[in-house]
Amino acid sequence: MSTEISAAAQALQRAMPVTRLLDCGMDYADAIALHARTAQGEPWDMAAEALAEAQFARAGQAERAGHPVTARDAQEKAIACLLFAQMAYNDDTPRKRQLYARLSAATRRLAGLSELPVERVELPFNGARLIGWLVRPAARAARGTVIVFGGQSGWGMAYWPIARQLAARGLATLLAEGPGQGETRLEQRIHVDVDMAAAYRCFVDRVVGDPSLGRAGIWGNSVGGLWAASTAAADPRIAACCVNGALAAPSLLPFRTFVEQAAAMLGSADLDAVAANFVRMRFDARRDRIGCPLLVIHGGADPLIKLADQQPFLDAALPALGTLKVWEDGEHTIYNHAAERTVFVCDWFADRLDQAG
Repeated sequence: MSTEISAAAQALQRAMPVTRLLDCGMDYADAIALHARTAQGEPWDMAAEALAEAQFARAGQAERAGHPVTARDAQEKAIACLLFAQMAYNDDTPRKRQLYARLSAATRRLAGLSELPVERVELPFNGARLIGWLVRPAARAARGTVIVFGGQSGWGMAYWPIARQLAARGLATLLAEGPGQGETRLEQRIHVDVDMAAAYRCFVDRVVGDPSLGRAGIWGNSVGGLWAASTAAADPRIAACCVNGALAAPSLLPFRTFVEQAAAMLGSADLDAVAANFVRMRFDARRDRIGCPLLVIHGGADPLIKLADQQPFLDAALPALGTLKVWEDGEHTIYNHAAERTVFVCDWFADRLDQAG
């Protein structure tokens, strides 16, 4: 087997650095092994799935031995492996669908192991359904609920570690798979050619329609930050909004992975159509005003997003309600300071949602 890393493996390792793998809940040993095995020529999806298999075996052994905490921990780590296994494919191939279906089944299984109540959410939209996972704090009503989602590739259970931190603060989390994401795209065929704010308002409806969930916050990561800001501007029921590493005026960035993912989200290989749809979704601070507290976080070493790309979100906020937090050496969405980032934002939401009540 060649010791020279293929261009394909290098591209996947750049898109999914160890910092990102850890951020989304992968075990450190698995993250190191995934990079090492793919550097040696093993296909990314197969290596990641094999690591998931080992964690599933751990979970089963622990459950049979009467160790539910260990079983839950291994199940969580297996899900993280599957999350990154399916990211080997930008297009909606049968293999990607198969891996994501397995991830969803594993999440259903986690719901039976977790000490946190976990509920699958399916919300009608445009003749199909938006998919999500509602994670409640253990044994008490929520002080509020944060709708959390990603962008072009990090979806749903990628934010399980964030949900756990929010639960520790008495907050629920709705892990939303919006248009162009996760099962909502792969199985329900909902793409980003729809009214994005209207789609995310369905998740807001789910939160505010349940008194036990408290007030709604919204937290969008990467491209998802654009939709979080747009939804906050369109829906006064949102009590707090966080934008993490987003483009207010998205465009086709000069990276093959970004372009392929953007096309898959729209369900079209026509790049002119992708570019036009980005223009349609653009955030305009003169039109889109955000009335709730807004937190924008930025990484100074982000290769995709400049601080100026996020300035329109801050411009749209009321002067006393907009906050900017910068990690000068931060990678995209602050992968490399994930623990500090997560607790900072979770504390921020806990403070604002309590005040909103």
